[in-house]
Amino acid sequence: MSANLNHIVLVDDNETTSFLNNRLLGRLAVAEQVSTFSRADEAFEKLWGDSNGDGQAPDLVFVDLKMPGISGFEFLELYNALPQPVQDKTVMAVLTTSMHGADTARVAKYPNVEYLTKPLTEEKMRKLLEKRF
Repeated sequence: MSANLNHIVLVDDNETTSFLNNRLLGRLAVAEQVSTFSRADEAFEKLWGDSNGDGQAPDLVFVDLKMPGISGFEFLELYNALPQPVQDKTVMAVLTTSMHGADTARVAKYPNVEYLTKPLTEEKMRKLLEKRF
């Protein structure tokens, strides 16, 4: 795969899912760094909490919808409230098991957010990179 991203972030409360996705991304060698968070609030705070986006924004963030604490939807709301230039630095992708129409419709409200179903595969990653990078 050709895209060489600096930083991909995985936000998922399922450790097995994060482990497998981390292994896949490592095998595909598409990013210099992969970070994993089990809580969306921690991820948001670390990525955008104190710098107003001036720091090293990740190129790509995968976020699960159904998580304890802050859900993926709430994470998307927080992200959507960031200044546009900050949002423009990061591709946001929902990665979920949900095929529920209501969830799909809620995510579709965000024009720049990709919607992927688990599991993350080499094929899905290739299509996402081709489309957005």
